[in-house]
Amino acid sequence: MKFICAQNQLATNLSLISRAVPSRPTHPVLANVLLSADEEQQQVSLTAFDLSLGIKTSFAAKVETSGTLTLPAKLFNDIISRLPDGEVTLDDERPYTGEDSASEAGILATITSTSGRYEVRGMSAEEFPALPTISEGQTVQLPAEALMQGLHGTLFATSADETKQVLTGVHLIVHADSLEFAATDGHRLAIVETINETEESDDEAEDSDDADELEVTVPARALRELDRIVGMHEGHEPISLNFDPGQIVLELGGFRLTSRTLEGQYPAYSQLVPRSFERQVTVERRQLLSALERIGVLADRKNNIVKFSIDQEKQMLSLSVEAADVGSGRESMSAQITGESLDIAFNVKYAMESLKNISATEILIKLNSATSPVVLSPLTGVKMTHLIMPVQMRG
Repeated sequence: MKFICAQNQLATNLSLISRAVPSRPTHPVLANVLLSADEEQQQVSLTAFDLSLGIKTSFAAKVETSGTLTLPAKLFNDIISRLPDGEVTLDDERPYTGEDSASEAGILATITSTSGRYEVRGMSAEEFPALPTISEGQTVQLPAEALMQGLHGTLFATSADETKQVLTGVHLIVHADSLEFAATDGHRLAIVETINETEESDDEAEDSDDADELEVTVPARALRELDRIVGMHEGHEPISLNFDPGQIVLELGGFRLTSRTLEGQYPAYSQLVPRSFERQVTVERRQLLSALERIGVLADRKNNIVKFSIDQEKQMLSLSVEAADVGSGRESMSAQITGESLDIAFNVKYAMESLKNISATEILIKLNSATSPVVLSPLTGVKMTHLIMPVQMRG
């Protein structure tokens, strides 16, 4: 194998796949990145796989000799990321047969840049497991912008508790004309509905209308990587989603992400959202978030509680914290309030994370009582529902 490419291009693509390299690999080769150079296509691909999440990226390069090999991911990334701008040449034309490899031949890759030359020991590509493929299953095209909106509005609400596996992912439902995303950790719920608009032929449109809707729960870890990849991608082409039970493959341009899906029945989350509300508060999102960030410094480290006081007569929303042995704080702001006044308390972390993941100038807070679910949503834009359970106030 021998190819020449730009340092920044190689460094960027290595960074994209690095999250799929396991920190504790079950097999030594999984700690490596798979490199494949194609002389005919003049293309290089990089792959990382931890047997659950796999990421493959391809980019144009000057390939003089086709071939494959694997190199230690962290070491390779550390070297390439520190090289100066300019061309980088990688070749493995000389086999490595050191004393510690008497039982099996090794590979010695040479990396040459404008500043110097490095040699790195690698392993055969034959030991690297192939990424899963889906030959039969459902395939849909998802608009990148709609996917990004859905992920930004829900990923924060997924659970980190591995004992509740199905809650560690985002539940995605693909309808003919809309996408629905949902995530919950048992204390809060986030739902986003976006428009599913992709360029397709009339025949394809009819087929999609007749097909059953696709419903799948994808691990949050895989979707965060997809979000990162889409964010770095230039262009507006749709994302191809291939799905069969237990596995999902997402493709965009030269990127391919594979992930297992989460098994189990996802909660019937739509039943948790109240159908009507007795009180509504409209407030400027950034102002409320800034006040929460300031007053949250005083929140009790154990309970992390902030009280919202809704004053209908004065049309004011006040935030207050009483932290034993630390102090207290209070902030107020104007708001449009309908319904009777009310005091209600929230976990400040949950309230802040919802506000950070709603992309709107003003938000609408809908509530009934101090003990019933509260819904936050943007006043305009994407249809988004963030449900938070209030906490009981002392006294």
